[in-house]
Amino acid sequence: MPDHIDDQEIRDAARRTRLANERTFLAWWRTGLTSIAVAVGLGRIVPGVSHSTSWPYEAVGTGYGALGICFMAIGYLRVRAVERAVDAGGFAPLERALTLGVLIGGSLLGVATNALLYWG
Repeated sequence: MPDHIDDQEIRDAARRTRLANERTFLAWWRTGLTSIAVAVGLGRIVPGVSHSTSWPYEAVGTGYGALGICFMAIGYLRVRAVERAVDAGGFAPLERALTLGVLIGGSLLGVATNALLYWG
């Protein structure tokens, strides 16, 4: 095993990291679009077919729409942070506050959705 890493290996690793970063960016977008689709379904379609009070569904649906937009924004911020880190030869960890925010937002929406399913 060689004691050093040559320039070609470094370029290959950077290229693979950039390609993985692009795939991850697209995954953030897919997740965002899925959340927006859930927003439309829950906020517009369900009230129309269930003939129940629509505002709770619209409120929770709006939350899913906001979460979807957040996923897209996070994807953009992450792709830029990782690109800067690759350029500098470093690493860009995902911010703990960001992951906690997504966890809290998604959990609250999940609880609200389950409440609508139970009482709606």
